[in-house]
Amino acid sequence: MLVADLYCSACEVALCEDCVLEHEEHPKVALSQALEQHRISLQERLGSVNNRLPQISDALSFVKEILQQLTNQRASIEEDIQSSFEDLHKQLDVRKSVLLMELEVTYGLKQKVLQAQVDSLVRGEGDITATCTQTEEALAGEACVASLQVEQELQERLGELVGLGLPCQPEENDQLDLVMETDGLRKSIHNLGTIVTTSAVASQSEAMGAGLEQCVVGHPASVTIVTRDKSGGACKSGNAILSAEVFTPDGSIVDGEIVDHKNGTYEFVYIVPKEGNFSLALRLYDQHIKGSPFKLTPAGIGSSEGAKRRGKSPGQKKKGSKRASSALGTPRRKTQNPIEDDLIFRIGTKGRNKGEFTNLQGVAASSNGRILIADSNNQCVQIFSNEGEFKSRFGVRGRSPGQLQRPTGVAVHPSGDIIIADYDNKWVSIFSCEGKFKAKLGSGRLMGPKGVSVDENGHVIVVDNKACTVFIFQLTGKLITKFGSRGNGDKQFAGPHFAAVNKNNEIIVTDFHNHSVKVFTPEGELVLKFGSNGEGNGQFNAPTGVAVDINGNIIVADWGNSRIQVFDGSGSFLSYINTSADPLYGPQGLALTSDGHVVVADSGNHCFKVYRYLQ
Repeated sequence: MLVADLYCSACEVALCEDCVLEHEEHPKVALSQALEQHRISLQERLGSVNNRLPQISDALSFVKEILQQLTNQRASIEEDIQSSFEDLHKQLDVRKSVLLMELEVTYGLKQKVLQAQVDSLVRGEGDITATCTQTEEALAGEACVASLQVEQELQERLGELVGLGLPCQPEENDQLDLVMETDGLRKSIHNLGTIVTTSAVASQSEAMGAGLEQCVVGHPASVTIVTRDKSGGACKSGNAILSAEVFTPDGSIVDGEIVDHKNGTYEFVYIVPKEGNFSLALRLYDQHIKGSPFKLTPAGIGSSEGAKRRGKSPGQKKKGSKRASSALGTPRRKTQNPIEDDLIFRIGTKGRNKGEFTNLQGVAASSNGRILIADSNNQCVQIFSNEGEFKSRFGVRGRSPGQLQRPTGVAVHPSGDIIIADYDNKWVSIFSCEGKFKAKLGSGRLMGPKGVSVDENGHVIVVDNKACTVFIFQLTGKLITKFGSRGNGDKQFAGPHFAAVNKNNEIIVTDFHNHSVKVFTPEGELVLKFGSNGEGNGQFNAPTGVAVDINGNIIVADWGNSRIQVFDGSGSFLSYINTSADPLYGPQGLALTSDGHVVVADSGNHCFKVYRYLQ
């Protein structure tokens, strides 16, 4: 066996294990050179192997993090299962108690009627029997003057008994049945709950389709994503955690819609708003799939018809005029309509420092004069005064409780706690007003929480963009109810974004891809729906932020049309916020400050803006 890289220059041969010692007799210089050559080769290989250690260390850390997240998810789901079945047990016990009480009440009412009838008949029977016995005894004796009075009394008594009205027909029935339709319930229980997972990995999954090669400004482009397991085999089930982001040349994000075909393939549909160098990032479980990010170069439409479809640019916006109220609308005086509103100030530029933003999303305003901004790609929340003065910020990037991965929604609880929807962590985090982590809720239930709000009872309302569902939680994390599913029906959503609550405790939701705003009761019953796709008064091109003023007027950020519209409580268009001086570009979250102004996240311009608003 040859000794690797060891060579005797004197013999001009490679050395084997058996002859290394023999070659010690050769010139020491030759052997020394051979040994030095071997050392150099060994050091090179050592260096190559050592260079792999950082990569292996990073991989080890990442896989350990995934394992920890898996363990955390297991514990969270186990807790949810226990909690859900405890709730079901409680509900079953309550229903059992109700049925038993209903049985006792129903039985008691019927029993009372029948018992009264029995008592009446028993008394009548006793009176008749006693009188007849006395009469028979009198007739058995000898007739005399002394018995005449007794016989007359008996005769009168018999006359009364003949005409005595007794309830001889049943006054109630004995029907008391139980209808317990348990088959459907048993089937529901049998199918109750599903553990959802896939074997998909990002390193093997791939994308294809025309949307990777070409896209036309203002027109939908489509990309198909095929998920695969570690061996490259195609996954056959859906529900993988997939994210897709189209980045504009200035760093903002174009929203799109991911459709899960439930067979391991997914379709991402997006629309680019203008020409330029765009990029598409496709991530599976927060890791880029093969080839991601992809470079996109949109082509212009090049026709007047195409330009019309694209819609007006933000700079072309003009102030809207009030249209006639619909038959359902309530006429309002001009002083109640925010017609003459304009920009007070703007705060922010693109960056990662204090007062700088990268893809700001949700907005909230507190009663103590603070404006809160969910700075999504900077993984933090920044806090300002109503006058725009920076106060503080908090947030650390990560996937553990207390960390933020992609904060998109923010709200302030009456207790002062700050509630944050974390889209990529798939839960809602609760922080103190000082930014200290307190708890999380919705883990294991939420798929992509986008917006959050708080109702009149202090319950947390979560708009799940991916699940197309609105969840309502107690602050403790207990689920109260949920409603909605994917679709275009009245009680369905297609990529819902944000929510607000009016004075009737009704929930107002912006339905992004259905281009409408929907109002629901806390139980999820539809109260009102308004809006359609377009650029006219009262129409939307993907609504996002929403707020309600003290008069019940509904203020909506119209993302695709880059404007803010105002409606009355019945959905009738009132006006625009005048944004012509400094046009919006892709507005997201929206709120009303404590001093009555409108604050909006101008995501495309990497800033937030505050406008005058006449209530």
